[in-house]
Amino acid sequence: MTSYLTDIWDAIRLNPKKFVIRVILVLAAIGFVFGDFGLVTRVSMELENRKLEKLQAEEQQKIVELRGTIKNAYQPDSVEKVARERFNFHKKGETVFIIREP
Repeated sequence: MTSYLTDIWDAIRLNPKKFVIRVILVLAAIGFVFGDFGLVTRVSMELENRKLEKLQAEEQQKIVELRGTIKNAYQPDSVEKVARERFNFHKKGETVFIIREP
């Protein structure tokens, strides 16, 4: 073990510029992969972006459906249907049966 460390130390002493360049390159590679704008952050942001785009598409579909519901809400047939379903309204002479689920 000590001979291995001695060999490394000798290589550093003989070529200090080469060692410094290698250390800088290793640190730059680590920063490129794990830094604030690194590869790992980029991949996680891409995954989150895809998830949000999917959610946005679903919400846009809901908006289209709700706009259709609002558009139909002012028609007399729709108003009558809602009044019958929600408030149990009925016409004269009709018998209303309310079925409740347990």
